[in-house]
Amino acid sequence: MVILALGSNLSSTLGDRFFNIDFAISCLKKNGIKIIKKSSYYETPSYPNNKHPKFINVVILAKTDLSPENLASLLISTEEKIERKRGEKNDPRTCDIDIIDYKNKVIDFNFNKLIFSVPHKNLKHRNFVLFPLNEILPDWKHPESNENVATLLNNLPEEDRKSILKIKKN
Repeated sequence: MVILALGSNLSSTLGDRFFNIDFAISCLKKNGIKIIKKSSYYETPSYPNNKHPKFINVVILAKTDLSPENLASLLISTEEKIERKRGEKNDPRTCDIDIIDYKNKVIDFNFNKLIFSVPHKNLKHRNFVLFPLNEILPDWKHPESNENVATLLNNLPEEDRKSILKIKKN
């Protein structure tokens, strides 16, 4: 099983933030990724610059036989279909897809001049990953630290726990 986090804080020419996430999921399905569970939509302020548009985020549990590198290739091509432009780190974007967990392994690899660390290095500090992850996999444990998701949520600063909102699609 793999866990992916998807986010969007800009509309594309295809649609709004919700559409971008739904379109990304449909692209993954068309490319052989089997979606097992999908979280609700969550909205959070943009980090680290909260003056940027707010993000919509979801987390999905999926099944794939793709290697980490081939999965990364699929994720990048999916982001590009939704007009993702790679500028400065943390710039607003139409679509961002991160590999949160790959078959409960700890791996680092390079692909297409990008460095991938799985589980994601900042996972423990990301309310927009932990809240939806807790919704769909409350028993999940971090592959490195063996901490469960509830512990990771409790370790978040109070502001991070309060700044996330489960929302309905328009």
